[in-house]
Amino acid sequence: MARPLEIEGLIAMYAIISDSGRQFRVEKDLQFCIDYREVEPGAAIVFDQVLAISDEGQIKIGKPTLTGAKVTATVMREQLGDKLVVQKFRRRKNSRRKTGHRQKYTRVVVNEILA
Repeated sequence: MARPLEIEGLIAMYAIISDSGRQFRVEKDLQFCIDYREVEPGAAIVFDQVLAISDEGQIKIGKPTLTGAKVTATVMREQLGDKLVVQKFRRRKNSRRKTGHRQKYTRVVVNEILA
């Protein structure tokens, strides 16, 4: 994840969101991958489980989430993760199995953070 940008002493606004049991630290125009969803590219996704927001050094922390806060994002494309190779081997049994798996993800870009 990217660090907050410092531009002439100002720290960029960021939020910590929760989605599918994982937490993400997001900023405006940041691209990141979430679990696969069947949505068309260009569609909007709203993350309403915002755990914390930092704006110019002032931090708001929810208990457990902030009411009224949301992060909007646009779907870019679906993406495949790294290939995992699974090998099963039983000694002295002449039994070997080799399978693989590639997880699907949805790549999104953050449009805005609303406190």
